[in-house]
Amino acid sequence: MLDLPFQSAKQLASAIRRKKIGAAELLELYIARMEKFNSKVNAIIATDLPAARKRAKAADAALARGKPWGPLHGVPMTIKESFDVVGMPTTWGVPELKDNFPKRNAIAVDRFLDAGAVLFGKTNVPIYLADWQSYNAIYGTTNNPWDVTRTPGGSSGGSSAALAAGLTGIEAGSDIGSSIRNPAHYCGVFGHKPTWGICTPRGQAMPGIVAASDISVIGPLARSADDLDLALKVMAGPDDIDGTGWKLALPAPPKTAFRQLRIAVMLDDPNAEVDREVQDRIQAVADFLARKKAKVSDTARPAIDNAELQRIYVLLLRAATSARQTDAMFQRNQEIARSLEPDDESYFARLTRGNVMQHRDWLRLNNARHHLRLKWAAFFRDYDLLICPVASSAAFPHDHAGERHERFIAVNGKRVPTTDQLFWAGYSGVAFLPSTVAPAGFTPSGLPVGVQIIGAQYMDRQCIQLARMLEQEFQPFVPPKGCD
Repeated sequence: MLDLPFQSAKQLASAIRRKKIGAAELLELYIARMEKFNSKVNAIIATDLPAARKRAKAADAALARGKPWGPLHGVPMTIKESFDVVGMPTTWGVPELKDNFPKRNAIAVDRFLDAGAVLFGKTNVPIYLADWQSYNAIYGTTNNPWDVTRTPGGSSGGSSAALAAGLTGIEAGSDIGSSIRNPAHYCGVFGHKPTWGICTPRGQAMPGIVAASDISVIGPLARSADDLDLALKVMAGPDDIDGTGWKLALPAPPKTAFRQLRIAVMLDDPNAEVDREVQDRIQAVADFLARKKAKVSDTARPAIDNAELQRIYVLLLRAATSARQTDAMFQRNQEIARSLEPDDESYFARLTRGNVMQHRDWLRLNNARHHLRLKWAAFFRDYDLLICPVASSAAFPHDHAGERHERFIAVNGKRVPTTDQLFWAGYSGVAFLPSTVAPAGFTPSGLPVGVQIIGAQYMDRQCIQLARMLEQEFQPFVPPKGCD
């Protein structure tokens, strides 16, 4: 069994309930680890230790009375900086917001507290949550605990780094462009991007924003698939207003044996070439599934034009985040958009058009998106799950020069734009589908690789179930060297 700091939240909660360790003692263990190792990774960037210590003592007292609070009773946790937590700042990495202390918790935070968690800190993000790296002018750069010269991913990079380094018990992040999935892949942990709309995001937003965003979701990160399932149950469901009229009933996984599963495998795509080292690990998962008598196809695909899917996704993605522009930025982007050649389909051109899109154009794209959604639904009548890469490469070296769309990564010995790999984010994200990331092993140089498990809309727990099966028989979480 893994050493205590690296155990799953479910195991930690069990140890507390069985009185093998107290909540206060466990909190101090994680605080001590934070003081020892956080300078290496810079994952946890804000804390409220007095409040956490008071709550941990209260958790021990409640258990002594025979009144545990919930499934995460006494488990120390941190959460992505973008979630509102009373007593800690919410900045989204924006320097002008460094003194923004919210007056109430995000709904997801309250739900974790109601489940018994002891929240003691917040984890780092890129500015506006808009990068696959996690750095900003307020808190600096977060490093990957497997190789501190490399990114832990983003925008939930602090979340994944803290989990991998054994600095926290469980985490939660957000995902509009693989911001849960990509960090899980880079750091060798588990992550789940839920079906759009099932987890209320209220309180995970910049000041004054109360409307849910298109595509964007909140969801859990953890060191085990069981923890994903547990945390999803904690987080999911309508807010107090919507809860008056509807309730969430996610189906239990209907298939729990390998031989029952019909799985499509996708290793690569012309829209986002995948490094051979990553492909090899996805293929290893597929080969394992075939040996376990799952029905595995390397040719089955939804009847979708992937290039068109990528176009739709990038335009809708950029439209979804376009409100962040100042009036001056918007006017400048309108001028740039007008100057673009009609056949310019570069990422920059799509970014710019999405930023200034008219609502009439958005409605057309949204309708096209729902055609994609129907085609995915038809595909999932024949196949239970599709597995594919999370990103085009394993974690890449820190690179903060210029804008994200101006940077490159190495894929199969070539320099390719970092933004190409957004294809693997949008492949499921644009159509609202759930995706789970599970560890799939390591590159020859020792960097983690994750496999993305895509399921039908609302079949979140089937995605997590396959992650659980792979964890048990193929590849569990492994702590990085140097964090013990």
